[in-house]
Parts: sequence; structure tokens; C-alpha cells
Amino acid sequence: MMAWEQTTPFNGPNTDARDQSSPDRHIRLAPHGRSIHKYMVKRRRPSSQGWKTFLRNHAPDIAAMDLLVVPTIGFKLLHGFVVVRIDRRDLVWINVTTNPTAEWVARQITEAFPWDDAPGYMIRDRDRIYGAVVTRRLRAMGIRDKPIAPASPWQNGFAERLIGSIRRECLDHVIVLGEAHLRRILKSYADYYNRASEHPSVYVVEEKRLC
Repeated sequence: MMAWEQTTPFNGPNTDARDQSSPDRHIRLAPHGRSIHKYMVKRRRPSSQGWKTFLRNHAPDIAAMDLLVVPTIGFKLLHGFVVVRIDRRDLVWINVTTNPTAEWVARQITEAFPWDDAPGYMIRDRDRIYGAVVTRRLRAMGIRDKPIAPASPWQNGFAERLIGSIRRECLDHVIVLGEAHLRRILKSYADYYNRASEHPSVYVVEEKRLC
């Protein structure tokens, strides 16, 4: 049997019209003393676009960048910088420096993309090297900065896997003598890696698919 349940104590007739129309005064229809709110359809807010959905929807217009550290035979640390396009996994830029700075990274971004071929988004990690100089350069080129979430390297997985391929296929098999030597090695690897775009082969295509 359906019964009316009043949510506020009954203290006699209430003649206050303002109280009668107040949204805070609720009377609910309760079967056997239970609220009917559990039977009402809940409104669901549209969920925000997830990271994987963002990558899938905008892949042709996304690039990713990252840095890798390479020791030399003299235990000197060199820093490589890579930029990859997400849709075709093309390694569009690679370079080496002994002292990476925000100004140096900004210059690499400019050289990686002609002004009429810049991507719409750039994925990067939250390394402090990507300072205000880098973000201003991205904005000036019409590229939207997309830093990944803290402690979430998987969100920059394309660049991370590319760096893994560079190490497995190349750097793990050579001893780097110096900056110029590493630059030649990485340039040669970039040419090899991108050959799948013009002259596909089973091995190179499979390696790019995995990267």
C-alpha cells in the first residue's frame, strides 16, 4: 500500500505560503516506508574523452617528442631528442646534444616541422626541460601542447616504444665514441626506420607496427 511520508516533523498546520512553496520541503511517495528515489532514472553526465579515444580520433594530427640518455665510452652522457608522427609512426626528427635546454628543444621543434606541416597536438612528458620557451614556440606554431598526466609514461607510449626500438636495434650493439658519432648513428637509424614509407619490407613494417 502506498503511503505519504513527510520528511520534516509535523508541528501542526503551516500557514506560511513561502514555506509551502520552498524547494527544501519534500513530500515523497514511499511504498512501505521506503523512498521512491531509488526507482527514478538517474541522469548521467556525458563522460569526458579518454586518452585512448583522443589518440584514435586525432592520430593524423598528433606528434610526440621525448629525450633519451646515451652514455659514451668515456662515461659522458649525451642526450638524444626524437619526434614521431602518431599516424604513420614516422620518425620525423632526431638530434643529439650534450646540454639539452628549453631553447635547444624549441629550435628542434621548429626544424622538425615546416610552418605549413606542423601537427595540431604535441604529446610530451612533464620533464622540466620543456619550459616556457618550448610552450611559447608550440603556441606560435599553432600546436596545442598536450603534456601527459604525472607518473603516466604510457600516455607517451609511441615515443617511449620508439626509443626502446632505437636501443634494442641500434644502441645496444655499438659503443658510442662521442656526440658526432652518436648523431651519425641515429641519423642512419632514422633513415632505416623510415624506409617502410617508401620501400616496405616485412621486417621494417613489423618493427614500425610494434613501435
